[in-house]
Amino acid sequence: MEKVRDRDRDLKRYTLLVSSAAGFLAPFMGSSVNLAIPSIGLAFNASTYMLSWLATSYILASAALLLPFGRLADIIGRKKIFVIGIITFCLFTLLCGLAWSIESLVVFRVLQGIASAMLFSTSMAILTSVFPPYERGKVLGINAAAVYVGLSLGPVLGGVINHNFGWKYIFLMTALISLGVVVLALGKLKGEWTGARGEKYDFGGVALYVVGLVALTYGFSSVAASQWAWLFMGVGLVLIVLFVMWEVRVRQPMIDMHLFTNNPPFVYSNLAALINYSATFAVGFLLSLHLQLVMGYNSQAAGLILLAQPVLMAVVSPISGRFSDLVEPRILSSWGMALTALTLVCLCFISATMPLWILIADLAVLGIGLSLFSTPNSNAVMSAVEKSYYGVAASALGTMRMVGQALSMAIVTMALAMYVGHTELTAVNGEHLLAGARLALIIMSVLCFVGIFASLARGKAGGAKDTAAKLSRAGGRAGNAGPKGEN
Repeated sequence: MEKVRDRDRDLKRYTLLVSSAAGFLAPFMGSSVNLAIPSIGLAFNASTYMLSWLATSYILASAALLLPFGRLADIIGRKKIFVIGIITFCLFTLLCGLAWSIESLVVFRVLQGIASAMLFSTSMAILTSVFPPYERGKVLGINAAAVYVGLSLGPVLGGVINHNFGWKYIFLMTALISLGVVVLALGKLKGEWTGARGEKYDFGGVALYVVGLVALTYGFSSVAASQWAWLFMGVGLVLIVLFVMWEVRVRQPMIDMHLFTNNPPFVYSNLAALINYSATFAVGFLLSLHLQLVMGYNSQAAGLILLAQPVLMAVVSPISGRFSDLVEPRILSSWGMALTALTLVCLCFISATMPLWILIADLAVLGIGLSLFSTPNSNAVMSAVEKSYYGVAASALGTMRMVGQALSMAIVTMALAMYVGHTELTAVNGEHLLAGARLALIIMSVLCFVGIFASLARGKAGGAKDTAAKLSRAGGRAGNAGPKGEN
């Protein structure tokens, strides 16, 4: 009995360590690359439009494949997909550091995004498979803190590395860290977890979903730059509608639509996540450009300034995670969303003469607001489904996060295209950049205000048992795919 307890304790410890290490990598990559955007632009003589696709391409690829990989992981094993994901993430990150043009870098970022989808779709599902419900908020809080430590170190290390060695070394160093996680995962992540072993994979639904989501998001991102944007949006919308119709009819769908029709906490928690990330993700990208191109700071100094937000997130997230085990998630999350909306409104008044301490204070409050929202909201999503749906639920939440990030970058791309166009970075007018940034921040502020009501509308989280009963009555798969599907 003692050996079993020790084995379970070791499994929990190493699962949390590997999951948190993987959770660190992607945000570290994103936040550090943001500081290198001007340097990359100068190296390749790239326009602001192409540079925005360095972030958007990665996010879009990840968002489109999160749910397909989450469903595949539920069928063949979450550890398998996770390990393949961390190995390929390491490889494609290395290739990003060896890129020879802006086009090749964007292609490698797409491949890097595909690999990250394997990580995002499995890490949280593995955590919730290993840890019991009464520990879930705590470990999700620790995992979120690892994400925010990545966000914290990204601007500092990215700025220092870019300033002293060049932007390529950001990718090379991240590849080295990824290699360490590969070794840790292969050596210490024991066991396998599935929730739908033996079920068929919905290739038709996956094709409709992936093509539809990519077309829709690409079209939205390109409204101000391409005459074909509306066509892409229209095709994407039609394909998404066809996907929903397909999923309702197919016997073993990629995602059971009853999750969305019979589970208000799950639906509104995911909607709140989509809105929150749509309203906040591109703030770091905008402020990186503002600090370097308008206020004249180098990448190292800009990184230290941007540190204010993720440091507060890393400190507050474990605390909010613990509270989310005791307090209704909608209360904490709604307060976090409200605080975030207030901060975005303040940032709408950004200017070349805004005192630096005000900008830092805004970033700090933004960090507190995001951490109050994120962990309780994640806990609400995972607590609203039973074990057989952990992979799909984690992937749905990850999809909301990544689609939200893509939409956030699309808002910025559209706003900057209206005022800056395809001008090369060396010729960008500071006032035009400011005007585009203000427009984007106004749109994001309105979105975040709407998000407060989505967060409040979720009601009281009834837990997985209530959800399973509802899905069973609705004819979903939850009635016959319970915890015994877990291995």
